[in-house]
Amino acid sequence: MPLLAEFFEGLTGFAWDAGNTDKVQERHGVSPAECEQLFLNRPVLIAGDVRHSSREVRYYAFGFTDQARFLTVVFTLRGALLRVVSARPMSRRERSIYDDAKAARAEAEANPDLPV
Repeated sequence: MPLLAEFFEGLTGFAWDAGNTDKVQERHGVSPAECEQLFLNRPVLIAGDVRHSSREVRYYAFGFTDQARFLTVVFTLRGALLRVVSARPMSRRERSIYDDAKAARAEAEANPDLPV
């Protein structure tokens, strides 16, 4: 699961519907603003959600909010808009994956001559 800052090129914003907004806020205490912050802050880790992509391609994003809250966001792309399907605080396992990816990225940037 590589860090892909270029992944979001061409997106112009977010698509929200009342159902998802309410569900995410009530079930997990995550606001739409926090979801959007995750995509604007770096680093953000993106991975495909193969298990839940039968009807539409879905992705996971691991990242953090402006208040350093670590979140997992499930999303899909609708044209030039990013649509949040679900969001919740990161699990311990997800946080470990995120931290390992950040460390690997930092190592690669510090030693550009090493093979990746």
